[in-house]
Amino acid sequence: MKDVYEKMYELLTEWNGRFNLTAIKSKEDFEIKHIRDSMLGLPFINGNVLDVGSGAGFPGLVIKIEKPETRVTLLDSVRKKTEYLCEAIEKLGLNGITAVHSRIEDMKEKESYDTVTARAVARLATLTEYCLPFVKTGGVFVAYKSADTDEEIKEAGRVIELLGGRTEINDVFDLDGETKRRIIVIRKIKQSPPSYPRKGNKPRKDPVI
Repeated sequence: MKDVYEKMYELLTEWNGRFNLTAIKSKEDFEIKHIRDSMLGLPFINGNVLDVGSGAGFPGLVIKIEKPETRVTLLDSVRKKTEYLCEAIEKLGLNGITAVHSRIEDMKEKESYDTVTARAVARLATLTEYCLPFVKTGGVFVAYKSADTDEEIKEAGRVIELLGGRTEINDVFDLDGETKRRIIVIRKIKQSPPSYPRKGNKPRKDPVI
């Protein structure tokens, strides 16, 4: 691993001893299921980036390391996770990246990001409602999903169209011979209705399908 990823692994291991940030513990799994996995979306990610539900910083930290020209906001609703992310940003010497403690539906910056990313946070219909309203027209929402998500993709069709999106890429990648990852890229072709995302956890409890 590059030196920066060695530092990241050491810091993540230290924090995992105090607070369970990730179930992935071995260095090999870290390299494959966090770093290599995060890199799969890089060809589609540019500009001002919002990483929703950033958790331990994947893919957000990797995006910044591999594409230093991007401006990255790491968003998570769990304070301990944003505290970890702030320390990781400092220890890894990264600039142009911030960690924000907030729920996505409380964010004000709608229609203002070139790219919004989310990795294994919720079903695609729910993720689309949370993320697509924050993408600029012409920008993209990049969803990292497991390979077996055909049903999710079908049920998300209505909300994608409602919020001004069009599915542009839907590809499955082989990570290590056993693990597969699906990358879904949704292009924003028109503005989302201003009432989305709905508050009160409605995107999870009552998704638009």
